[in-house]
Amino acid sequence: MKIKWGVIGCGGIADRRTIPGLLLADNAELVAVMDINGEIAEKIKEKYNAKYAFDNYEDLLCVKEIDAVYIASPVFCHKAQAIAAAKAKKHILLEKPMGLTVAESKEIAACCRCEGVKLGVGLMMRFHSYHKAMKKLIAEGKLGNVVSMRGQLTCWYPDIPNNWRQNKSLSGGGALMDMGIHCIDLLQYITGLKAVAVTGFTETQTFHYNADDSAAIVMKMENGALAMVDANFNIPDAAAKCKLEIYGTKGSIIAEGTIGQVEGGDVSVLISDDSLGYNAAQNRGDNHPVKLQVEFGNMYTKEVESFGYAILNDKEPEVTAEDAIFVQNIVERVYSENEGNSSAIL
Repeated sequence: MKIKWGVIGCGGIADRRTIPGLLLADNAELVAVMDINGEIAEKIKEKYNAKYAFDNYEDLLCVKEIDAVYIASPVFCHKAQAIAAAKAKKHILLEKPMGLTVAESKEIAACCRCEGVKLGVGLMMRFHSYHKAMKKLIAEGKLGNVVSMRGQLTCWYPDIPNNWRQNKSLSGGGALMDMGIHCIDLLQYITGLKAVAVTGFTETQTFHYNADDSAAIVMKMENGALAMVDANFNIPDAAAKCKLEIYGTKGSIIAEGTIGQVEGGDVSVLISDDSLGYNAAQNRGDNHPVKLQVEFGNMYTKEVESFGYAILNDKEPEVTAEDAIFVQNIVERVYSENEGNSSAIL
């Protein structure tokens, strides 16, 4: 059986990644697309052979054969569209962040629970083959006790007139909300550790929009480990390394280029000989990392298939609203701290 999908907000990431991924999913069928720009909706309909194109979400939600909607509209539209979809009894895969604020995201989640529909969130980087393999290694204890970690995601995002992502009142935040949120989620997902406290800094140091173009945070994890995340809109794409680093008492995992929209990158794993004692000379040349081997796929296809199976089998989505709200709460605490309302304990 296939889940029949409607897409609300069919430009941007939906056109570039999610719809092509959806078309490859073995349990999904694209039925309808919607964009406030009717010409874009018609072009996407023709491009992907959908049945219907709309310039408003209300008409799309009236299509009875649609089982689920993917919402990829600007963040300031999420609340109204998600609540309307829930009341129309459509299951919802909602792009991150869920809402402009944690309170708004909780309202969306509560409505979905009340209406009995599934709600998943588009933290699709969990589905990267490398990230799943890294999670497995840590769960098996290969790194020992995790003591330190770092995630980095950056890009070049200069001033663009009337760009909603560069307006905090329309996006919920800048580099930290849009990009750092993936790193925060991945570090928790891969290690299986939740943050219990956070502090950090956000700045707009290069461009002129009212959202942050630079952010750096430190989280204290539930086992005492420290986790660092840096997110920037002001580092050239060619200079960005987008690294994940996880260090434990038995070794390390260093990933480069795995944080992105396409599966790829490179992961090195170093497991130490734990029979070794203290080395006063701190000789770091004895052990050599090995390359982690995986089979790449399409993160968006796996995301859509996973959510479809949750619907068909009446299971919790693999990425829940609670997961996304927890991460958004971390981001919101940092923003609040930088506005002078210090409150670091989660």
